[in-house]
Amino acid sequence: MTGNSNKTTPASNGRAWRVASALFAVALIISSASPVMAAAQPSFFNSNEEANTDFSPFKKWTSALEKYSKEQAAKKNGPCDGKELNSCTYGKWMSFLAGIKDKDPATKIREINNYMNRAPYITDDQNWGTKDYWSSPGEFMSKFGDCEDYAIAKYMSLRILGFKEEDMRVVAVKDMNLKVGHAVLVIFLGGKSYIMDNQIKDVVSTTKVLHYVPVFSINAKAWWKHIPAS
Repeated sequence: MTGNSNKTTPASNGRAWRVASALFAVALIISSASPVMAAAQPSFFNSNEEANTDFSPFKKWTSALEKYSKEQAAKKNGPCDGKELNSCTYGKWMSFLAGIKDKDPATKIREINNYMNRAPYITDDQNWGTKDYWSSPGEFMSKFGDCEDYAIAKYMSLRILGFKEEDMRVVAVKDMNLKVGHAVLVIFLGGKSYIMDNQIKDVVSTTKVLHYVPVFSINAKAWWKHIPAS
């Protein structure tokens, strides 16, 4: 998993990779969550992390998980038409995942990253009329989305293929090159961490990405506040 970690896709120039400030408004309220589980530990993107299991500040994340759970009952039986997740879109997604299920973990990660990154980037205000909306995979495949929506769809795809929760995190970062907020998926594999990013073509080690400052990361079991390492 190699590549040019600082090269963004052409669409990032001129088109808004805007992530609304609301995405990072969470950073202003995470201090109100219950005390951290443990002392800060070294983490990716040259940060230290503090773990917590109080999800109350992260309603958009928990809502995306809940919406995905509700989609499960309808996804196999829905009509093969319309704009919502249906038997066609679900079938294509499942067929893709079935086609790579026997490949090695690194290949699965690369192919899922490529598959999801083909989706058009659509801002939340265009899609939903709001500044910050976290889509379920079904909503993403129906209407596409912005950075955290790519990350969630990749996260769910890997989970379907048996990747462990503790090896995956959706990460909210500050992009110091573009001066905006952004979200990516970080994967732990073989004792190292890798980034799945809709702005970077290849899956690369987090050590090769120097322009992201993490704010928080999250999975279904916990979340982590990130503090720049001294």
